[in-house]
Amino acid sequence: MSKVFQNAFLGSLVADALSMPVHWYYDTTALDRDYGAITGYQAPRNPHPDSILWRSSYQPINDRGEILHDQARFWGQKGVHYHQFLEAGENTLNYQLGIELYRWIIMRGGYSEKEWLDHYIEVMQTPGWHKDTYVEEVHRNFFTHYARGKKPMDCSVKDLHIGALSQVPALIAGLDALGDPAPEELTEVIKSHVRLTHNHPESIEAATLLVRLLCDLNEGKPLRESIASRAVKWTGATTLKDWEKRSDREVVGSKVSTACYLPEAMTASLHFVWKYEQDFATGIQANAQVGGDNCHRAAIVGGLLGGELGVPEDWLFGLKAMEALRCDQGLKPIKDPDF
Repeated sequence: MSKVFQNAFLGSLVADALSMPVHWYYDTTALDRDYGAITGYQAPRNPHPDSILWRSSYQPINDRGEILHDQARFWGQKGVHYHQFLEAGENTLNYQLGIELYRWIIMRGGYSEKEWLDHYIEVMQTPGWHKDTYVEEVHRNFFTHYARGKKPMDCSVKDLHIGALSQVPALIAGLDALGDPAPEELTEVIKSHVRLTHNHPESIEAATLLVRLLCDLNEGKPLRESIASRAVKWTGATTLKDWEKRSDREVVGSKVSTACYLPEAMTASLHFVWKYEQDFATGIQANAQVGGDNCHRAAIVGGLLGGELGVPEDWLFGLKAMEALRCDQGLKPIKDPDF
């Protein structure tokens, strides 16, 4: 079992949980006022000054499309925090799905696209399975297609949000726990999995890059060297070196957007990985502190820094996912110090 892949998964969860209370803050003055320095897990608080739930809506066509459940009443209201009912150290919905994917792979002893989609539909349709208020557009579109009678394998949408990568570290860790898949095999499985929901060339290419960077780490290649050779499309090493000298909020907020759209969201993520490639804690804290879609950048920032450096044990205390990753609800514990 690869410690790189395990730690990449844990790193992504830690970075998401750290960013959760300041997720989608675009006013950094408000972020600093409401939460200060993001150095540890915090619970979210209302109001969220940049929340767009007041102008968001989702009306299921029928029961097959019902995924908001008791959270639906908060949509259309101003100031509602996207993750208002999550506790400090808890993961956002997309990473909860990643945790479920990992557990599901371990418990059934394998991975199947069709069977995973059936399970995804089941948990999303289950009231109380999670307590996150916000459900991303990609899920709403998927279940709209499903409610209209499309088969699950045909419900994907052309989505280029960086949230497409949130399950990548989980899937790699799950597949690795069952064997030693070759990089080419991992890449193809990840690409197919991402297409199930985010069927956009940019999303597939970003997922491919993340897999290859993690595989390089697993083979002992230096992270910066891999980024410089593999991420030419996203940003050259010269640019990343120049950005090292600038403040993070100047880079992610001025040079590239803090928002969720690829390819800029990948470039923003690689900035933190490159600059803090010797410091896991500072890297994930910097990612959180600039706001925007910091939770979904966590798949890259926390994943790659965790894969390269390991995840310091103190970050695992307070991470709510740890119980589920051990043996909750019949999952057999993995006898490894990283867990």
